[in-house]
Amino acid sequence: MKKPVIAIDGYSSTGKSSISKIIAEKLGIVHLDTGALYRGITWFALQNCLDKEGEIDLNKLFNSLQSIKLEFKRENDELVLYVNEINVSKEIRTAEVSDHVSLIAKQKEVRDFLLETQRSIARNEGVIMDGRDIGTVVLPTADFKFFLTASIKERTKRRYEELLSLGLPADRNQVKENLIERDRIDSEREISPLKKAVDAIEIDNSNLTKSQTIEAILYHLKKINDFY
Repeated sequence: MKKPVIAIDGYSSTGKSSISKIIAEKLGIVHLDTGALYRGITWFALQNCLDKEGEIDLNKLFNSLQSIKLEFKRENDELVLYVNEINVSKEIRTAEVSDHVSLIAKQKEVRDFLLETQRSIARNEGVIMDGRDIGTVVLPTADFKFFLTASIKERTKRRYEELLSLGLPADRNQVKENLIERDRIDSEREISPLKKAVDAIEIDNSNLTKSQTIEAILYHLKKINDFY
């Protein structure tokens, strides 16, 4: 039986990545965290592409893209992101990266650089891919599409607690403002904006646990086709 290709889009801190990872394990397919890829490039830019004022020089980044090697490696049963052989799984979750990732993610040059990488994985095997434009741009012919949303209050709580769990400094109000601003940039950007695909199933998990959200997605998959 052909393994399914599943697209999960949605807002920041709706649990897309962690939920997708668990579903991938249950279905025996690959999980690709596209958000981590954009964060990886953002981290690289902050390390290597700053101008004299300390801002990201986009032209310098564009000229450096072909020198960036992005790779997921399995460690302790976890897939972690390496950028040019450096484990950046913790660094890409910092507030500094979060503050700049929307700027990087809206650049056509960056999106084009990552697009074929993402599609090639889906062509070769069953995959669940999460992001903001997976069902609309990256995998428009995915077998199943979902769109996750939640209230800003709940997303702020989740993101704040995630930062603390990683041992990173966090301010709740700053986290909230960052999420609001990222929502605006992601939704209004000209290239591949965040939006629900017309054929996607929307799930508001403001009042759902992670397990309940997973069960809701699996319920829809089983109702449409028996993949597990």
